[in-house]
Amino acid sequence: MAFTLPELPYAKDALAPHITAETLEFHHGKHHKAYVDNLNKLLDGKPEAEKSLEAIALASEGPVFNNAAQVWNHTFYWNSMKPNGGGKPTGALLEAIDRDFGSFEKFAEAFTAAATTQFGSGWAWLVWNGSKLDVTKTGNADFPLKHGQTPLLTIDVWEHAYYIDFRNARPKYIETFLAHLANWDFASANFAKATA
Repeated sequence: MAFTLPELPYAKDALAPHITAETLEFHHGKHHKAYVDNLNKLLDGKPEAEKSLEAIALASEGPVFNNAAQVWNHTFYWNSMKPNGGGKPTGALLEAIDRDFGSFEKFAEAFTAAATTQFGSGWAWLVWNGSKLDVTKTGNADFPLKHGQTPLLTIDVWEHAYYIDFRNARPKYIETFLAHLANWDFASANFAKATA
């Protein structure tokens, strides 16, 4: 069973002016697609090809892990954003953020610090670690599922995620993500499942 490039959950220009259609053309249409194509080549004719993407990523290492995890991470990232997103979550997730970080502002500081200080390529995440919320960061293709954590929201800090729109201003991209793009409905749904 070959993997296919998942459709974006919104139109390519829906995140503009914050993330442009040009960025999504490259990031989704070229980078994400390349991970899908590479994974299909690596798994061609192998029994692992019948497993779920998550199962493949969790059971593999090397090139198979890198490509499977990057397909998974990017799909999760597209869903971590929405048009007219950003601001604060509501309900149970906001209560948990206030409890575990002290305030939403303190969470935003921790998330921003993780995303800013991730050296080179990688990701910053809001995760559920089984007993509380936490902010973590991973390098390259690594992701929280490998570490027993449930991801709720992520930001991609690989340069191709923001360079067309923000050049080398990663902190401005992170600030824009939190203010205008973060999909708190998606994060809240993930939190509800993780804590059910």
